Amino acid sequence: MRYSAEKEGDSLSDTVQSIDRALSLLEILSHHVEGIGLLELGERSGLSKSTVHRLLSTLIQNGYVKQHENTGRYHLTMKMFILGSRPIEKLDVLKVARPYLERLRDLSGEVIHLVIMDDNEIIYVDKVESENTIRMYSNIGKKGTLYSTSVGKAILSYFTDEEIRKLWEKMDVKRLTDYTITDLPSFMNEIEGIRDKGYAMDLEENELGVKCMGTAILDYTKRPVAALSISGPIQRMTDEKIDMLRKHILETKKAISEELGYFSR
Repeated sequence: MRYSAEKEGDSLSDTVQSIDRALSLLEILSHHVEGIGLLELGERSGLSKSTVHRLLSTLIQNGYVKQHENTGRYHLTMKMFILGSRPIEKLDVLKVARPYLERLRDLSGEVIHLVIMDDNEIIYVDKVESENTIRMYSNIGKKGTLYSTSVGKAILSYFTDEEIRKLWEKMDVKRLTDYTITDLPSFMNEIEGIRDKGYAMDLEENELGVKCMGTAILDYTKRPVAALSISGPIQRMTDEKIDMLRKHILETKKAISEELGYFSR
């Protein structure tokens, strides 16, 4: 009986190892859209030619991999995309983000906003009030600017410089307060700082007396699908408080983004 148990354990171990190896091949294949040959796949995976061939045969039989008839190179089929897209299609950024926004509200004691980008503007899609509610111009469904809000700037930080320049030309850039950035060179310098920090600041640029810190939310495509912000009066949003909230807002960004399928490497 002991011998039988050992054999069963060995079989399970071999099965797990095969799954692990097959998954590593899938990851390698995902980086080679034009396909990859058997020898190169073996070199990159560190597996023998016979092992790679055996695993590929199983993946081909199950419809995950296909071998090009002319080149002999292997590439992924759309089956991986179809499987991956099914849970993603059911994800709702509003539903996913809500508990995190409430937690951030409790930690900060300030108003939390969630926005999405719409053409060259933003739309406020959720707002979590705090006991220290202040009167702000934002309401769910209301539009705002990309250039003067922390959430707008945070979203733009994931665009290329050229994309930002093209959007800038479409935006009706106005000086909303004495602090609004209205020239492109200064704005691009601001974007560089946001890329380094991972979050953006609105220092009374959109509304006098209000400071906001915002960060973008990413999905499985590694593009921003939304952004969130912490907003409060300048009397409460001190440098010390902003420094304390930095960790919390970045942790919230990471948690929501990961639920939407984004994972940094």
